[in-house]
Amino acid sequence: MLHRLPIALMLLFAAAPAGATASAQVPEGSSLTLFALGVLGVIVGRRLSMRKSNKDD
Repeated sequence: MLHRLPIALMLLFAAAPAGATASAQVPEGSSLTLFALGVLGVIVGRRLSMRKSNKDD
């Protein structure tokens, strides 16, 4: 049992988040929602302006 302890400790510290050097940042859900609403607003605005310019012709 004691001969497995160093291996278990080594695996524990290797898998610890504090030992991670590079990680991908995940944006918050509210940030994604705001971005999606902004993109949707741009799309709707462009479509409405295209319709308006087509009616004027």
